[in-house]
Amino acid sequence: MATDPAPAVELRGLVKQFGGHEVLASIDLEVMPGETVCIVGPSGSGKSTLLRCINWLERPDRGSVFLHGVRVGYRRSDGGNVLMSDRELAMLRTRVGMVFQHFNLWPHMTALGNVIESPIHVLGRPRDEAVAEGERLLEKVGLADKRDDYPAFLSGGQMQRVAIARALAMRPDVLLFDEATSALDPELVGEVLAVMKDLAREGRTMIVVTHEMKFAREAASRVVFLDNGRIVEIAPADVFFEKPASERARQFLERYR
Repeated sequence: MATDPAPAVELRGLVKQFGGHEVLASIDLEVMPGETVCIVGPSGSGKSTLLRCINWLERPDRGSVFLHGVRVGYRRSDGGNVLMSDRELAMLRTRVGMVFQHFNLWPHMTALGNVIESPIHVLGRPRDEAVAEGERLLEKVGLADKRDDYPAFLSGGQMQRVAIARALAMRPDVLLFDEATSALDPELVGEVLAVMKDLAREGRTMIVVTHEMKFAREAASRVVFLDNGRIVEIAPADVFFEKPASERARQFLERYR
């Protein structure tokens, strides 16, 4: 008899505080392989912090994060758990691609240079192999003709698409998007969302913090509504947008109708 697949990402009782303020309050969430889960909610609800806790860019104060069953941040030792070394944590992070709000491209490298840097120097791939895959990924995001351009000569939308190609070049198990379009001019948002929709259709495992409700409605397998550091509801995208279960979610969605 077939068994259900294990979660790609699992959060158990995740708590994060800053200066005594509880930003995340006992978050439980499972994301299955191939799902696109969109996290939505008002500003200050803890959405970005939640993403950063998944790959331990922020260390949770309590609770656990699992990536395909492997606990992030800790390893087993003599029957107990000890903190991972920086090197161990860095290697685990290679399995989680993250696309930030502000691109974070290296300004002294071309588009292709940005894409191939980590596969070569972190994963140790041969340069010719990394270049061939980098060119393929730039073509995938519609930037084959920009391979030799530096970030200063790219639009915001083009820089974000290079950032997506860079994340894909590490062949991650999970892709995290932290408000990937919020720093873009409105006319450039669509070109980035189109790439993200293509990735969702391919069955990539994605966790997307976004304020783009149309994208969430069209691309998400499920929507997580976060408010004041707590999950208020989780539902399939069509259910969430048509018949939200909570009054708080109904109030939030009224802003987008």
